[in-house]
Amino acid sequence: MRRILKISAWCVAALLAVLLLLAATVWILAVNADLKRPDICVDTTDYTLDLSLDTLRVCRGNTLYRNPYGIWEADIKGDAVERGAVMGAMSRDLLHFQEEVFVRQIKELVPSDTYLGVLHKLMLFFNRKMACHIPEEYRAEIAALSEFCSHDFDAFGTPYERQLNYHAAHDIGHAMQEYMLVGCSSFAVWNEKSADSTLLIGRNFDFYMGDDFAANKLVSFVTPTSGYRYVSVGWPGMIGVVSGMNEKGLTLTINAAKGAIPTHAAMPISLLARHILQYAATIEEAYRIADTCRTFVSESLLIGQAEGRCAAIIEKTPEKQALYSVREAPLICTNHYQSEAFSEDPANKENIARSDSRYRYQRLEELISQQAPLTPQKAASILRNDKGLEEKSIGLTNEKSIHQYIAHHSIIFMPEQRLVWVSTFPWQSGRYLCYDLNRIFGNPDMVLFSHADNGRDIAEDSCFLENVYAKVLRYRERAAAVRKAVAQSVQLTSAYVDSLTIENPDFYEAYLLQGDYHFMQGNRLQAETAWKTALTKEIPRENQREEIEKKLRKYGKR
Repeated sequence: MRRILKISAWCVAALLAVLLLLAATVWILAVNADLKRPDICVDTTDYTLDLSLDTLRVCRGNTLYRNPYGIWEADIKGDAVERGAVMGAMSRDLLHFQEEVFVRQIKELVPSDTYLGVLHKLMLFFNRKMACHIPEEYRAEIAALSEFCSHDFDAFGTPYERQLNYHAAHDIGHAMQEYMLVGCSSFAVWNEKSADSTLLIGRNFDFYMGDDFAANKLVSFVTPTSGYRYVSVGWPGMIGVVSGMNEKGLTLTINAAKGAIPTHAAMPISLLARHILQYAATIEEAYRIADTCRTFVSESLLIGQAEGRCAAIIEKTPEKQALYSVREAPLICTNHYQSEAFSEDPANKENIARSDSRYRYQRLEELISQQAPLTPQKAASILRNDKGLEEKSIGLTNEKSIHQYIAHHSIIFMPEQRLVWVSTFPWQSGRYLCYDLNRIFGNPDMVLFSHADNGRDIAEDSCFLENVYAKVLRYRERAAAVRKAVAQSVQLTSAYVDSLTIENPDFYEAYLLQGDYHFMQGNRLQAETAWKTALTKEIPRENQREEIEKKLRKYGKR
């Protein structure tokens, strides 16, 4: 027995030594991580604003304007340093707000300052190789922009380190698709499926980091000194592209896919998308650029091409890449791969079988078939649809819906006409503003007002705004309160808990939370009834269904 104890003590000591060595190695690599800040010098006094109003800023012939619908429109010209510096000068307050929101969310997840310090080092370790995969042009633009960032958040790194890492944070959100940070839906139609036969593309960018994160949507019209002019929709500090179109009529949207958990960062997908939009005029050129870049998450890039009226999906993982296209419209992209190259991929097969991706794909097929030939207005109605297959009511905020009430933005392209429609608050239910790139890029003079072409706008969804919007907000607020009450064993009134299923009677989560609350209160019979009702509803993911079944097996009536 004494010998066994000695051996066990030796094993524990050896394990601790290995863990300490590993921790020390990670710490040293993190501290010495080289994010390759370009050797540039930005004199911030050279970028004082020529005009600074609540809704309009002007700097060296560049403008930042907040239109009446709350969307910021940026006109940016010049080389990498000039672009970054003027945008930083014009958006100091917006950059601070965006960082504040991001850090606030991190602190909600990790309230301990000690753990935050460890998290910072782990992120530096994870991202230590990232800069090697990012072209110097984009590192220079980020570096110039970071000169105008606040030092309030230096606990998370220098302004340059933070801004570079925020682009990787977006990819990590994609990698964490299991936690429903992202679940985008997009489609392309042409010929008989399009009302005027030209290419029409629609997409919802369902990347959710809280409502405040989407408070300052940014539409950027960029004229770089090299490459093509382009428009993209994002947020302050984001120089990458998640949705955009260039002057050649090449469009690009990104959709997360299922892949292995990454072990280190490479090129953030939004910077790859930016590289394509800035330097490619065709799908073939886009594919070649993507093939030369190593990324660290799995992603689908839906590319539309005005010339030749076609669209295709670049399906990319850290290990390989494939091109998927169809002869006849529609081309649909949710969050799984469709090409032969990935037909036997285990992660992709699991994603199709266990996530909501295939369901949303089928729903898009159904809606396009019902409404074709599509116009921009019909495309908007598809992107706003919150029903399930065969118009089944599956509950507000269900991840199987096309409209989940989480979209950062929704966008519609007509590439051949160089037209773009961008949604306004809330989500995709507000007015879609139309932007004509022919007119915008054809007018080199400084414009001190909105670029939107109001005569082509798509009207807001007034029925939703009048009848449903308040319900969505109430349900979200009450669901969060019940979730918190369960976690902290806090008592609520029965009426408050029951309001979940009254407000949202067709959503499985309302009954799941109701059951969790009753169980916490010791009311097992009521909990079992609520959980069983949840199982009769449309549940987005198989792991969510399995968790409810597990609760019933473990705690149900014996």
